[in-house]
Amino acid sequence: MDIRHRMAKRAAAYFAAGDIVNLGIGVPSLCNNYAPPGVMFHTENGLIGVGPLAEGLQRVESFSNANGMRFVPMPGASVFDSAESFAIVRSGRLAATVLGGLQVSEKGDLANWARPGKMVGMGGAMDLVNGARKVIVTMELTAKGAPKILKACTYPLTGAACVDHIVTEQCVIDVTPEGLVLREVLDGVTPEEIQRQVEPTLVVADDLAIMAA
Repeated sequence: MDIRHRMAKRAAAYFAAGDIVNLGIGVPSLCNNYAPPGVMFHTENGLIGVGPLAEGLQRVESFSNANGMRFVPMPGASVFDSAESFAIVRSGRLAATVLGGLQVSEKGDLANWARPGKMVGMGGAMDLVNGARKVIVTMELTAKGAPKILKACTYPLTGAACVDHIVTEQCVIDVTPEGLVLREVLDGVTPEEIQRQVEPTLVVADDLAIMAA
């Protein structure tokens, strides 16, 4: 399994039957391949019940995910306008959202929409990180060797103190009131090696586990 799918599968392990989940672009969009039965996926443009990618005549412009890819709605899907969609987000009805990240701070601040010389646009992420009951970030641990988990974000924030879990290609980290807790490491990777790649001091969990490869 390649890195992207491994991260997506681990992030999907946080889902449970009955959850309504919103997925961001990139690695997060792969999570629906690994979700347990009974999880429903939400799109900001107005649908709960995102199904598999559409092919041929199944492709309908109205049904697009965060990547702009066409999908087939699941049986029982619900369709509504974007205003009601964001009301669902803001009212706390989403169990979780999975987003990519440029930087995460030791307090759980997230920066994922702008960096020097490149500004993509925040989109619905600001609402998602404040409205979803659980925020999961999937990202590589470093960017060209530079830490992405920092004492304080240097890029513009998407949300403050909003991240619950960070899933990387090398480890899983929880954001807690006591600090960043290292929960899992990839087989063959030591906590000391992870620590050298992040700025904040990590708390190593007593029950540190091996991340599934």
